Amino acid sequence: MTLFDFDPTNAIPWRELAGPLVTAEDCLARLDERLAKSAVREGFVARTHFYDAAAALWLEGELVHVEDLVLHDTHMDIRTPTHELTRAHAVLRARRLIVANRPDWALSPNGLGQLRGRGASTQDALPPESHAAAAMGGGDEAADEPANDDLNDGLGGEFAAIDALLDRTRNVLDGLAAAPVSRPQQVPMGEKSPLVYDLDWNEDERLSEWRAVLNRTTGKPPVLSAALLWDAWETKEPLQHLPWLGNLLVGAMLRQARKTSAHLVCLNTGLRAIPRERRRARDGTARLIGFLEGVTEAAMAGLKEHDRLMLAREQMGRRLRGRRGHSKLPQLVDLVLARPLVSSAMIEKDLKVTTRGALNLVAELGLREITGRGRYRAWGIL
Repeated sequence: MTLFDFDPTNAIPWRELAGPLVTAEDCLARLDERLAKSAVREGFVARTHFYDAAAALWLEGELVHVEDLVLHDTHMDIRTPTHELTRAHAVLRARRLIVANRPDWALSPNGLGQLRGRGASTQDALPPESHAAAAMGGGDEAADEPANDDLNDGLGGEFAAIDALLDRTRNVLDGLAAAPVSRPQQVPMGEKSPLVYDLDWNEDERLSEWRAVLNRTTGKPPVLSAALLWDAWETKEPLQHLPWLGNLLVGAMLRQARKTSAHLVCLNTGLRAIPRERRRARDGTARLIGFLEGVTEAAMAGLKEHDRLMLAREQMGRRLRGRRGHSKLPQLVDLVLARPLVSSAMIEKDLKVTTRGALNLVAELGLREITGRGRYRAWGIL
């Protein structure tokens, strides 16, 4: 039996799934309830975007450091961004875009088209009241960078012209006759290059099959529906170059079902704790159990992170007592809670202070130094 032979929507193995399902539902509900009334909810959501984006690449066998992702997001890279880092940033921007819009937006035709990079600019996808929030979290950058390589297909002609010009220049420098150089065959705009895409891979048809599973799971417990959707995405593989989008859409479904109304579940972070042998098991029931345990791991990790942020906020709040009204320390507290780390340059940019002023604020707040020297010296909470 192959992965494609299993269709759990026909007969749910309740005996095996009941225990893990109840545990996952309970943990996820406790996390969302705690975040709904939490003073650090916005910081928690902003931080988990980074962690989950890095975990998404980890599931694909690539290593992306959260520190590099934070610096890349603020355009303060200390080294040339790698392809893996760029893809992790695409995951980060997609998560922000989903959170900034209505709960039912991601699974709508327009939302799915935007996330695939086949719609209008991502800034147009945001509701007016969400533009400011998305800009605060980096969502405005999504309008400047494509979500995937599909948006770059129209540049083939320009790149070909540049290559032809370089060839002619090289011929002149080598003393050869400047004969006209034939331009490479261009791929018409809107068509995919066979060098990059498998032309027999019908993404629209596969997505239709996946959406059919979504329709069939309506009415089932939300976390069970999420497990079935996740398994369908893993087996059908609708998108060639965006395998990470499936976990975000599953999380968006939980958000649409109001199971996680206060946050977007970090499925990548939870599944990272599950061995690959269980996530990709040949037995369909074993895969579903692995997913449910991954949801539990994600919720438990979220509860621990929330408690850690609450403790850090309380400790830093004690240092704000007696400060003047124009003190920059409260702004630094908000910045630290919303980022896994902050660098000297980030503090200078966001708080509009000098390098010496940034170092003084860090010392007053008692942040823990993480890594780096000089301008890219970085700190985080304890």
